[in-house]
Amino acid sequence: MTTVYERQAAPPVSLPARRSPAGPLLALLWAGAAGVIALWWADTGSVVGTAGVLTGAGRIAGLLCGYACAVLVGLMARVPLLERRIGSDRVARWHAMAGRYTVCLLLGHISLILLGYAAQDRASLWHETVTVVLDYPEMLKGTAGAVILLAVGVTSARAVRRRTGHEFWYYVHLLTYAAVFLAFGHQLALGDDFNGHPVATAAWYALYLGVAALVLWFRILAPVRLNLRHRLRVESVHQEAPGVWSVVVRGRRLDQLGARAGQFFRWRFLAEGMRWTSTPYSLSAPPRPDRMRITVKALGDHSTAVSLLRPGTRVWAEGPYGALTADRRTAPRALLIAGGVGVTPLRALFETLPGRVTLLYRARTAEDLALGGELEALARWRGARVRYLLNGPDGQRPRLTPELLRAAVEADLAGHDVYLCGPHGFAREAYEALRAAGVPDRRIHHESFEL
Repeated sequence: MTTVYERQAAPPVSLPARRSPAGPLLALLWAGAAGVIALWWADTGSVVGTAGVLTGAGRIAGLLCGYACAVLVGLMARVPLLERRIGSDRVARWHAMAGRYTVCLLLGHISLILLGYAAQDRASLWHETVTVVLDYPEMLKGTAGAVILLAVGVTSARAVRRRTGHEFWYYVHLLTYAAVFLAFGHQLALGDDFNGHPVATAAWYALYLGVAALVLWFRILAPVRLNLRHRLRVESVHQEAPGVWSVVVRGRRLDQLGARAGQFFRWRFLAEGMRWTSTPYSLSAPPRPDRMRITVKALGDHSTAVSLLRPGTRVWAEGPYGALTADRRTAPRALLIAGGVGVTPLRALFETLPGRVTLLYRARTAEDLALGGELEALARWRGARVRYLLNGPDGQRPRLTPELLRAAVEADLAGHDVYLCGPHGFAREAYEALRAAGVPDRRIHHESFEL
């Protein structure tokens, strides 16, 4: 069964002039790191002996770790400029990289400072560790913060995440806020670069308070405002293919959300067994003033339970997020490549993306083509093309090759924008085939929820 909405005509072709703020933002973040090192340089006299070298290096690592903590939290504050202009998956990768830097800098800071103090006092490393933790001001809180950060780092490792549930990882990850709070006092109390330096101290307060304000507004107040204002509830649930279900959500004044085809929300269904999990699902149709739709494949406990939702179930949503929208277009022609349930955001784009559009849809069998009836109807309505890539009679999966992709568009493939969505392995194979076919990297648009 399909749930076709009234169709929305694609707007006239006009290439956007918007540029991604990714480059300027990265430059700003690295400039901040350089400023932190400059702070140490300006406050440090001569470095003498082994103890001086170790403690100096430890101070640099500590300052950079404190700065990285603020960046780490700021990147996941879900600031719309980052989520919609740069892309949630790209920001998440930056966050993961910042997390690795933070853990490494934390370990370096602890090791170098303790070794330097031990060399300076001519004491054993164990004796110096006990003395620092128990006798120095704010060190018990700083130690607790360090332990929490290391625990978050361990549980964020890919090998560990595969063996733990999403809920466990999510709630451990929330402890990052507690770790940063506990460590902040330690930084100001024992940081030589802040003691007696009101300008540096004020700048550090401004950095942390600014990040805290972003988290408070975009992670707490904005979602509360959204859900109180729009009153989302499940309207209906429909099966689209084996193990694939669409959920229509009704609300008030949804056009004021500013959601776009290709974007996603984080959904929390307030039903038994689902209310504690927030999961990202893309819109599988352009949003309407009173309805939105998602399409979900049963891949885990939460996604499987979606099929059991009852009409009237309250919904808590956060968003919209994502940059896989028409704003990324650079050419008047587009190729959409979908793998499995990755068709959901591309189905919404297939209806609204201006210009000549071709959709290449990869699935195991014809029965697994979720939303296939809608795609065929949309193709006839707007004069677009849909091509299917199915397994052979022997079950063998056809390979994505440059020749196959060129044949799909029957035109200059390198002159197309390509929107790509699907499982990680499929997306990697498609990306490599596109690059081999001469498609510039800037014209390949991909977004994934995987880190």
